[in-house]
Amino acid sequence: MEIDGRDFLNTPPVKTVRFGGSVAETLEKHKQGDSSDYELLKHQLADPEIKDAQIINWLQEFRSCVTHLTKDHEQLIYNILRLPWLGRSQAVVEEYMAFLGNLVSAQTVYLCACLKMVVSHFTPRRVTICEGGVDISDSDDEDENLPRNFDRCHQALQLIIRYVPFTSRVLVPILQENFPFIQKSSRTLECYVHNLLRVTVYIPSIRRDVLEVIIGKLLKLDVNASHTDIEEAEEKALQNQKADNQTEEGLFDMDEDVSPHQDRTDLMVHPVAERLDTLMAVLMAYIKDVCHVNGSLHVEMTKELYKDLLSVFDKLILPTHASCHVQYTLFYLCSFRLALAEAFLDHLWKILQSPSQPAVIRQAAAGYLGSFLARAKFIPVITVRACLDLLLSLIHRYIDSQDSSGRQVCCDISLHGPFYTACQAVFYTLIFRHRAILEANMKKGLEYLQSLNLERVVMCQLNPLKVCLPSVTSMFAAITRKYQVVFCYTVIERNNRIALPVVRSSAGGDSVTTNTNPLDSFFPFDPYLLKRSGKLIEPLYQVWEELADAELLLTKTGQQVRLQKGEMCSSSLPITCH
Repeated sequence: MEIDGRDFLNTPPVKTVRFGGSVAETLEKHKQGDSSDYELLKHQLADPEIKDAQIINWLQEFRSCVTHLTKDHEQLIYNILRLPWLGRSQAVVEEYMAFLGNLVSAQTVYLCACLKMVVSHFTPRRVTICEGGVDISDSDDEDENLPRNFDRCHQALQLIIRYVPFTSRVLVPILQENFPFIQKSSRTLECYVHNLLRVTVYIPSIRRDVLEVIIGKLLKLDVNASHTDIEEAEEKALQNQKADNQTEEGLFDMDEDVSPHQDRTDLMVHPVAERLDTLMAVLMAYIKDVCHVNGSLHVEMTKELYKDLLSVFDKLILPTHASCHVQYTLFYLCSFRLALAEAFLDHLWKILQSPSQPAVIRQAAAGYLGSFLARAKFIPVITVRACLDLLLSLIHRYIDSQDSSGRQVCCDISLHGPFYTACQAVFYTLIFRHRAILEANMKKGLEYLQSLNLERVVMCQLNPLKVCLPSVTSMFAAITRKYQVVFCYTVIERNNRIALPVVRSSAGGDSVTTNTNPLDSFFPFDPYLLKRSGKLIEPLYQVWEELADAELLLTKTGQQVRLQKGEMCSSSLPITCH
């Protein structure tokens, strides 16, 4: 039997069955006070079993009367925005995007709601997993349609921007508000950050703001995963693994080609460090992709990204105490081109010598300057020497000003903080780079070191060896003695005999004696411990190379100048500094 040319018996019904009149009729009845069909329409839109054909049919009707969908129909619009359009057929997706375009152009009052809907899909959907009788909500990492769904989200966002050019002004706060909690899974955070960075590709005007949002979140992770915590977690896991292996020995022979930990070797044991490693890998991949076109460095695009990252550095990274890894974003970017590294050094230098900057920021800049010079393998000796010349010039001028002041000069960190951090930056740089300075031409290298007049710095009344980190002081003294540049041990022994430095009380009144050393955290480019993202840093990083000398050099008291594992930022230098 055929009805209207269609084989009724052999053709399945088109599932567009619904109750109530057309959307236009329903809106008109609602306007006149009859809301029965209106409430029914909202209920049907929220039906989890809604079919593709129904969605398409409704969307077409909504588009035809979009001018009537004013603020009065807010709840109805929210029901439409909650429709499960992403996982549907291409026909549904196209119709839904057409509706979005019509809605935001005719009713800009719904712009933020539409943007929030799109951004809410920047992470995998939530699924509930039952473990041990307890329901646990987590991201659906097994969804094979994620890449396609993310593509559709970005298509929708680009469509909205075409219809409403000022979208970028309201988008950044929405991206920030919807950022997942940093306790969420690595996968959830990774997807969201990746999608935020992808937005900056087609809305470059918001890139600086987006980077600020992302780096702000990364810093929260970073300060909660210290070097010590990460190393202790890794060491404990290694010990547990060794114990497990010893227990299993002799029970049965395992296939040597199959390792139960094979897929986990790159994972961080510390959970916060694991999330941070994932996000740093995403951010560094983005930096590389933005700066390179067809495998070649694009100078202008690299410069623009550098400016954006430097702005975020000044605002967030430089003032942050105890960050260990996030600052390596600039370290990595600067490795692309020497001019960038020199620009970064110049920027830090200007901050250090600026009296208008707060002392704590100037001290942080000195720490970055010394650590960058010491650790960045891509910085040539000529640049290192130029920076040392600048630093020593500043230091000598400061000593001159104190000598000519007519006041008694004392070792006071609160008064002379930038001076001491500048001295420590010089000592630290020479510890790591003296070999490079000397190896090309020993005679000229020694003449250069002598020209720095380090003896005056060491012997001055401000007494920088007293407040610099003991490990830095010890190693600097050992190296300068070896090459007979300056003899520090007389000063060190005197410092060991006298009282601790006197620091003014912040509460006023009498001075107080303190054991706090504010210089001990200013080596921001200490060893990079994150495993996956660290693979990009490793070839660029200057490791400690003076193992043989360090093991042989003894202090005047007969104690070995011991370089312990880990860093040159806390209580000692590393023996096997990474």
